[in-house]
Amino acid sequence: MSKEMSIEHLGKASEEWVDYFLSKLGAVYEFPFGIEVMVFKVRNKMFGFLMRYQGQLAMNIKCEPNHALELREVFSCVMPGYHMNKKHWNTILIDGSLPEGELQRQIDHSYDLVVSSLPKKLRQLLSVEHSTGA
Repeated sequence: MSKEMSIEHLGKASEEWVDYFLSKLGAVYEFPFGIEVMVFKVRNKMFGFLMRYQGQLAMNIKCEPNHALELREVFSCVMPGYHMNKKHWNTILIDGSLPEGELQRQIDHSYDLVVSSLPKKLRQLLSVEHSTGA
């Protein structure tokens, strides 16, 4: 499925979030769970999902466990990760109640957690590929 088809399926509001996920170094997307869920990966490790949850655009984001709990307490649109390890993942409803900058920060945090868990050689390859444009 193409990016354009997924935007059509998820709704026009998803376009900016697809672009933001894909702006991350080495980020790619796929549909391992069917056309309803767009999964973003870096080096074959998931760092985010875009989907519809109860009819509303939502994202699943990896999060440091204590921070995940804090976000759930502060924001009603943040809940334990739907179909994910609830200790390490949050589901965020994109309903306008969480500022765009905070959503971007959560994507950045998720990406950074995943990249930092990669073996050193893969992290180095990622930066080399970026610097050479590969």
